[in-house]
Amino acid sequence: MTTQEFLGKENFNIQSTAVSESCPSNIALIKYWGKYKDQIPANPSISYTLNHCKTNTTIEFFANESFSVQTFLSGNEEVNFAEKIEKYFKNIEQYLPWILKGKYIIKTENTFPHSSGIASSASGFGAIAKCLMKLDETFSGKNSEEESLQKASFLARLGSGSACRSLYNGLVVWGESDEVNGSSDLFAVKYADDEIHPIFKDFNDWVLLIHEGVKSVSSTVGHGLMNTNPYAERRFQEARENFVPMKGILKSGDLTGFIKLVEHEALTLHAMMMMSDPAFILMKTGTLEVINKIWDFRRETELPLFFTLDAGANVHLLFPNDGSEEQIKSFIESELLQHTQKNGVVKDVMKF
Repeated sequence: MTTQEFLGKENFNIQSTAVSESCPSNIALIKYWGKYKDQIPANPSISYTLNHCKTNTTIEFFANESFSVQTFLSGNEEVNFAEKIEKYFKNIEQYLPWILKGKYIIKTENTFPHSSGIASSASGFGAIAKCLMKLDETFSGKNSEEESLQKASFLARLGSGSACRSLYNGLVVWGESDEVNGSSDLFAVKYADDEIHPIFKDFNDWVLLIHEGVKSVSSTVGHGLMNTNPYAERRFQEARENFVPMKGILKSGDLTGFIKLVEHEALTLHAMMMMSDPAFILMKTGTLEVINKIWDFRRETELPLFFTLDAGANVHLLFPNDGSEEQIKSFIESELLQHTQKNGVVKDVMKF
């Protein structure tokens, strides 16, 4: 598919209205880090969609008023975010030709703490894209559910790359890969459920809040630094290659292989940061202490507790509901919570 297939209908009938939508966040297993123009990923990625960590958004549209955007996060006006959304709306006008013909008041709330290592940009732009498709169906006519979801994923990507994956439940792929039928750089696709072993369909993700402040280097800047990273091209190739073992692992239920690959991907993400120019480190002392304790626990108990990391210090603790989860939860609460900033943990599950 090409971007031409997402162009909007020139005939539309706008009216003042309000729509509401909700969208979860996601956590990548094979990481996306580095991009090209128009939010095209430098390599494919695969993620789990979360269940409880969501953004709930309402958009009030006032037809035929001067174009402007007001945004409110948990009741507080966010002027900087409004400016970002105005720019975003202008960038997607060709796909929604009515979008600059009114005033917007956007009210949004997250069900998870800010700066928690859970991607609010993914859930936030996912929720906005779903709201925009609701408005588009009202103004321009309905599409099929599949077409609407695909275009919402396409639009979400133009706001925040990883947001396109949040539009689908379960395991989701964004970026062209020979290993995944229908995969695209333009939007995300759901990984086929019948290609996933049951062990991977009932998973926990507990996020340890090691650091709850603003990151020293934003993800936008970090992505940009991949343009001059001497190891970038090899990293992009490795991510593509990792889809080959991942496909077999997901099919067979190879939990040991899954753990090894997911942790390697997390550490590679942060290695890329350390090899940027200028170099930067987002992990904290607590991050490393937690990782070492997880490795010790797994060696001693052979229980499947493992980790992944987003672009920050906080640690996503992954473990299946396979009968061992109570012992794992007890270990987390007794040994790992002490490394968080304020005994903070966000408990979620993967959504299928």
